[in-house]
Amino acid sequence: MQNGTKIALGSTVLRVENLVKTFPGVLANDDVCFEVKKGEIHCLLGENGAGKSTLAGCLYGVHTPDSGEIWFNGGQVILLSPRQAIDLGIGMVHQHFELIPPMSVLENIIVGASLKGFVLRLGKATEKIETICKNYGVELDLGSTVCQLPVGKQQWVEIIKTLYVDTVFLILDEPTAVLTPQEVTKLFDLLKKMTQGGLSIVLITHKLNEVMEISDRVSVMRKGKLIETVETAQTSERELARMMVGREVVFRIQKESIEPDAPVLEMSKVYALNDRCGTALNGLDLTVRRKQIIGLAGVAGNGQKELFDVIVGARKISSGKIALNGKDITRASPKTRMKLGIASIPEDRIKEGLLMESPISANLILGSQWDRRFNSGPFLDSRRIGKFACQAIQQFEIKATGPNLKTRMLSGGNLQKVILARETSSEAAFLLANQPTRGLDIGAIEYVQRRLIDLKEAGAGILLISEELEEIFCLSDYIAVIFRGRIVDVLKVEEATVEKVGLLMGGVCDEQ
Repeated sequence: MQNGTKIALGSTVLRVENLVKTFPGVLANDDVCFEVKKGEIHCLLGENGAGKSTLAGCLYGVHTPDSGEIWFNGGQVILLSPRQAIDLGIGMVHQHFELIPPMSVLENIIVGASLKGFVLRLGKATEKIETICKNYGVELDLGSTVCQLPVGKQQWVEIIKTLYVDTVFLILDEPTAVLTPQEVTKLFDLLKKMTQGGLSIVLITHKLNEVMEISDRVSVMRKGKLIETVETAQTSERELARMMVGREVVFRIQKESIEPDAPVLEMSKVYALNDRCGTALNGLDLTVRRKQIIGLAGVAGNGQKELFDVIVGARKISSGKIALNGKDITRASPKTRMKLGIASIPEDRIKEGLLMESPISANLILGSQWDRRFNSGPFLDSRRIGKFACQAIQQFEIKATGPNLKTRMLSGGNLQKVILARETSSEAAFLLANQPTRGLDIGAIEYVQRRLIDLKEAGAGILLISEELEEIFCLSDYIAVIFRGRIVDVLKVEEATVEKVGLLMGGVCDEQ
């Protein structure tokens, strides 16, 4: 570290030349040339499926390129495993943490680093970790069990784990996905401090505001190709989005101010357990009205998944009451709730929302196969189903060769459009949307958000569960903040700030 002064960019620490990587039927990286300089934060930006993660995997030894060269610290390297990358000083923090939950923070950091003399070196390991934490202002209880830590702390464990093995080149894949705004600020301060010591960072993210805030340079990928590398100070969010998608993108969905109507969903003092029989919903109260979008903000793991399950009827509540349009549905089955007007977009579209080996037409009527629109007497009417599917494919701009195409052949954005078409075709009174744009590219996000606004304007009440605060502020009329299974506050979007919502997400209320 040079008295807090950032090292001047110049010397190249990593260079990729004409890298090609294919998977069966997919050209993931197409003749990619890419370089990272010493002491810089270099953002790798692109739509879903653009090839970012594949390139990162090649740099970390997870994938072996079909052709091309990787040069690191002036020498050509062939990386056949992450172990080889780590030995060279290349580290990676994955989007889904690779920690061992039952083990302590200390054990997670040192496991796999060096097995030689493990017991004898435990004291030195502790001392080294404590020094790293002190240097970067990170507070960690090394004796704590990882599974008991909040996700923000687990992120620090992953980063300290890479610094412990003397990483000089760090790859971060979507590192802010599970953090509050305050935690993001702290993370970015840490990353800047790390580069002041000469460490180089590649940051994979889809959040353009973060790119503009944290990076020195940006490389944009599209359809496996590296389109351009630009100085961050010389570009804009709009220009980066255009490079990503290949067209102009609408950033802020226009919405009219509409007076909300009567309550459509009412939850009163709802308690429910999680899958480990712990309390997930802790006396939750929530009301959603027609012609209104309530955005649910919260750090992952504070009851969002259980709330979704409870509303659709997939999880029983311990006590409390749920009403739809004034009718008690507390003990109603999922099928009854659907018939009464509850539609839902699940968090995991592949595992929970679709039958991937079935044709698009089957998925478009999934859950509504008893509807008279699709039946002739006791049997399904393939002609009616086919006609409905063709209309839905056209209306929702689903890129498919036809209704009989297997659903697994569709991209992420088109999979989400199939769910949207299915869940909104029967004019539902209430829509529960859980992470509706997760993993989608900018174009698909724009489409999904516009559909949600259209549904609200048509009279539906919507509960939007999202870990993207920008999306919640953009679409919502009110923001409800969930913390440890309770709604701790409900704010008008015009009166809310990112700082206030972030504090509430972390459990800091006004009284405190």
